[in-house]
Amino acid sequence: MSKFRLLKKIIILGLILALPGFLYYLLTAKGKNRYKPLPIYGPKQVAKTGHKVHGQFIPDTIFHKLADFNLTDQYGKPVSLASFDKKIVVYNFFYTNGGEQSNKINSAADSLAAIYSRNKMVYFVSVSVDPERDKGTALKSYADENTPVYAQRLFLTGDTTTIYKFARKGLLVDALQLGKNNFIYSNQLILVDSDKRIRGYYSSVMTDDITRITDEIKVLITEELRKNDKPLY
Repeated sequence: MSKFRLLKKIIILGLILALPGFLYYLLTAKGKNRYKPLPIYGPKQVAKTGHKVHGQFIPDTIFHKLADFNLTDQYGKPVSLASFDKKIVVYNFFYTNGGEQSNKINSAADSLAAIYSRNKMVYFVSVSVDPERDKGTALKSYADENTPVYAQRLFLTGDTTTIYKFARKGLLVDALQLGKNNFIYSNQLILVDSDKRIRGYYSSVMTDDITRITDEIKVLITEELRKNDKPLY
């Protein structure tokens, strides 16, 4: 084998070995992830506090956050915002008599719950917009018939005022009753971070959106681990 061919093989091998490290460098810089962060949805306010960047004062931003609520899960246990302390939560709305639309929304949530079933950091929560019907054992029966059992998969009910306020004022989506067994509610999955801020809206019936939320949950997990100085692996 000529020296030229040997040198060529050594260079190619070196490039192959160096490529993973180079790609990692592109994604990280001095330990800081350089991926594009997810947006934060909802109204924002400029705070009086701030910080300096290169000697220039930058005011802090107060982002929209979910307000507390008191509801009940399918097991009859009370659930509030504190139940999801330091958790990432995917919310959606439905009702047990909602037919194909509600089933499709919950099926999308179920598929995500299956992917993250071993990650105790991520919860998937479906909230009924028909609490008059969905009380007592109704939620438990629905969950048993339609959803695999995951510890982080919850179905919530409560009073109408709390639920509709949580939808409109908290998650910023529609939820209202027009008549008997006639409800308007969003078909979206809503991603909320551990600081109770909305980070994404995803159609439950669009494959691209389901792929996107699957990936963006991972982004929030990474953010949470970095924030708490936990190892990524």
